[in-house]
Amino acid sequence: MSESSTVDHPTRRVLIVGGGITGGVLSLALAQQGVSVVLVDLRESLGGVGHGITLQGNALKAFRSVGIYDKLAERSFPFSHLRLKTADGHVIAEIPTPPMGGAELPGTMGAVRGDLADILAEEVVAAGVDVRLGVTLTDIDDHGDSVTVTLSDGTSETVDLLVGADGIRSKVRGMIGIEDQPRPVGMGIWRTVAKRPVEMDCSEMYYGGPKYKAGYTPISEDLCYAFLLEENLDRSFIGEGARGSELKERGQGYGGIWGEVRDSLADDAVVNYQWIESICVESPWYRGRSIIIGDAAHACPPLIAQGAAMCAEDAVILAEMLTGGDPIDDVLPAFMARRFPRVKMVLDNSLTLAEWEIHPETEGADPGRIMGQTLHALVEPA
Repeated sequence: MSESSTVDHPTRRVLIVGGGITGGVLSLALAQQGVSVVLVDLRESLGGVGHGITLQGNALKAFRSVGIYDKLAERSFPFSHLRLKTADGHVIAEIPTPPMGGAELPGTMGAVRGDLADILAEEVVAAGVDVRLGVTLTDIDDHGDSVTVTLSDGTSETVDLLVGADGIRSKVRGMIGIEDQPRPVGMGIWRTVAKRPVEMDCSEMYYGGPKYKAGYTPISEDLCYAFLLEENLDRSFIGEGARGSELKERGQGYGGIWGEVRDSLADDAVVNYQWIESICVESPWYRGRSIIIGDAAHACPPLIAQGAAMCAEDAVILAEMLTGGDPIDDVLPAFMARRFPRVKMVLDNSLTLAEWEIHPETEGADPGRIMGQTLHALVEPA
């Protein structure tokens, strides 16, 4: 790419709030096109925390476009199908994962969420992004053709665009006057990392047991990410700690490989419990020269494993549009118009699945059908 082609666009300097998947991929994509990027995050490190993550082909395509796919693939576990099972471990259906990222990429990949965060953090720094940690924004002053952002360390930056990539509890969202708030879906999720039984070769979901659903995804040669979905427990349950014995007790009533994984957990295994929440901002995601993307604008329940993919797609497409030569004030509405139908379809179908899992007696409930339809729709490029 010639030097001139990297700067022949109106976007010169962007400030991004939030260094997760959305903000990390956007920072990389913009920096690679010659944009000066300031990335701020309240945490003291962008490095990895968290459990496993299931990444569909369209997420992998986005990661490949910013050059991190190969490093992630070295540490991850690829597969191309999904199994639905009864609570005792008998196969109900096997769903091939369509090639959402193209024929040359796996249909799905399980990864350690912390590995993805570590790789992104390293690459963002290597790309020359100005990373400011332990910092948030305190004021936004929109000038029409630019925006001045005041930060909590007392400094300020005047940029062409402010991007809130700061997640479902976005601070930017409220500061630019978008009043939507996340709402509980009605289910909570227990998550842990465990040893991968050798026969586990793909994501599997167990239906019809004492809870809403149990399941797992292989995330490396040695590890898997196991989860249990049940009702929203009291808020006192929310959090992470040495709770293996608690998950073992709550996960009784499931057999097959899930039962093996459950029984293999140490009593002090690190387990996280959270309420599942969602948000879908239907009004414009932008106000002046500020925009929210990713989970700040559209966070879905993790029932189709498309959360990270929708975020990564947002980041790659926004960067592509911002550096395509069109004025920023035209890009923002065009970006939302391009993205909204796709993210709304994923969100609506995820909420339908949640409703069916909470009320499995619902007439016409068919989780396999809606999962398959959604994944096939996503074969269309973003």
